[in-house]
Amino acid sequence: MNHLMAGHDRFRNGYWRRYKKRFATLARDGQAPQAMVIACSDSRVSPEVIFDCAPGEIFVVRNVSNLVPPYAPDTGNHGTSAALEFAVTVLKVKTLVVLGHSLCGGIRALMSGPAINNGDFIESWMAIASQARQRVCDSPEPGEDFDELCHRCEHESIRISLSNLLTFPWIVSRVTAGELTLTGLHFDVQTGKLEII
Repeated sequence: MNHLMAGHDRFRNGYWRRYKKRFATLARDGQAPQAMVIACSDSRVSPEVIFDCAPGEIFVVRNVSNLVPPYAPDTGNHGTSAALEFAVTVLKVKTLVVLGHSLCGGIRALMSGPAINNGDFIESWMAIASQARQRVCDSPEPGEDFDELCHRCEHESIRISLSNLLTFPWIVSRVTAGELTLTGLHFDVQTGKLEII
């Protein structure tokens, strides 16, 4: 905990001072981000850092492997879907970005197959990307090793999430009207480069 509080002190003395007026404006007027980013919970992949954003510039939801589930309006708990609904219907963001990344632990677990101890949530969550795994396993490239298969599955899972975004009626209506664009990006943790998917 001490290192977190030390980081907060640095935040107050640096970042906060630099953006103090912006924070005051955001507190007074509310937020109006132009983009929403669906990113992985991985500690190496912070969208605000990757896109060098000031406070209030992007609306972010993070989950394991940056997955978007299909539209399912039921009584279950749908954190990612709720964030999407708020960003698209209330904030009226103009861009939705699915931000995947290299060396994704969730994708590596998916590619490894069912674990002995499946846990309570991870396996069912990763099932969202099962079609991505199937695509990669059904058409391996000659000589591909496990890391290369995982890399391809990271890309395919971004495509799955982009397809799942189009199962939400209020996303489809805004895309059709030309008011919203969908983009898939892959961040390489080692090089810091972004690839458009």
